[in-house]
Amino acid sequence: MKRQFRLTRPTDFKRVRRLGRSYAHPLVVLVVLRNPAGELHIGITASRTVGGAVQRNRVRRQVKACFDDFIPHLRPGWDLVLVARQPIINAEYSAIRSGITRLLEQAGLMVER
Repeated sequence: MKRQFRLTRPTDFKRVRRLGRSYAHPLVVLVVLRNPAGELHIGITASRTVGGAVQRNRVRRQVKACFDDFIPHLRPGWDLVLVARQPIINAEYSAIRSGITRLLEQAGLMVER
């Protein structure tokens, strides 16, 4: 995922989690909040309940890889935070991708392909 699309500051993560609308899936939770700047920013987080550092980093890499394909099809003007859940450790890449796709469609963020 390109740097211009990343959500990096802890205050931004907290703002989105506190004020945003959440959509749940067994593997990930998507929290969305409208961005007044009109840009798309994405943050990915995995807590220690997901696993050790190696597992958490692996999960973040898989989710980032999914978003590389989705970014051209997402509506601009939103801040997104994806929170990984523990079952994602044993999930296949295709299951993670389909779960994220379902959440993005449920939130109405996908532009018609």
